[in-house]
Parts: sequence; structure tokens; C-alpha cells
Amino acid sequence: MRDRVKLELDQAYLFRARGNEGRARVCARRAAGWAVAAFRHRRSGGETHLNAYQQLRWFRKFEDTPIKLRKAADRLITHVTPSYDLPHREDPLEDAEMIVHALLGDLECD
Repeated sequence: MRDRVKLELDQAYLFRARGNEGRARVCARRAAGWAVAAFRHRRSGGETHLNAYQQLRWFRKFEDTPIKLRKAADRLITHVTPSYDLPHREDPLEDAEMIVHALLGDLECD
């Protein structure tokens, strides 16, 4: 799972470098959601079958989630405006990295 999360984060930065911010945000959301899935699996031992969006919805309501991480999860699942802008200033890639590092630590994968 760590490799999958790292790949998504790497893809997010690649898409951003290519000017595709929407796709970068999708990859960031997936990376954060899969980090939450790994966290839930460690806590419960059960299999999680929810998609990244649903994982983030669960995480923002999980009572032990620090407020800073709740807000980051909430921003990652916030819909863009009709003009494809985000209704907040925070960087979705930074939000995803904050969640990933809080739940999985350093992602040095090989």
C-alpha cells in the first residue's frame, strides 16, 4: 500500500508540473484515501473496500482524527466551483502529504 500511495503522490506532482491541476488533485486525493485505508486496516485488521473519497469522508468524522487532518481531508473531498476553482487557498497536494505522513510516516519506498 505504501508503494501505491507514493506512486499517487509522485503522479500528483507530475500532473501539476504538466499544468493539469485537476488530475493532480485526483491523485492527491487517492494517495490520502489509500493512506487512510491502510490506517483503518492496521486499527481494525479488517479489509477496507471503500474508495479513496469514502475513506476520506470516514476519516474526517473519525473522533480521534486531529482537527488539522480533519480539515485537510474535508478540503480534499470538497467539490470545485463551476469555474473549476477550489473554494479555499490550501494546496491539495500539501493536504494529501500531511495526511499521508501523519498516517504512514516517511514514504521511502523501493
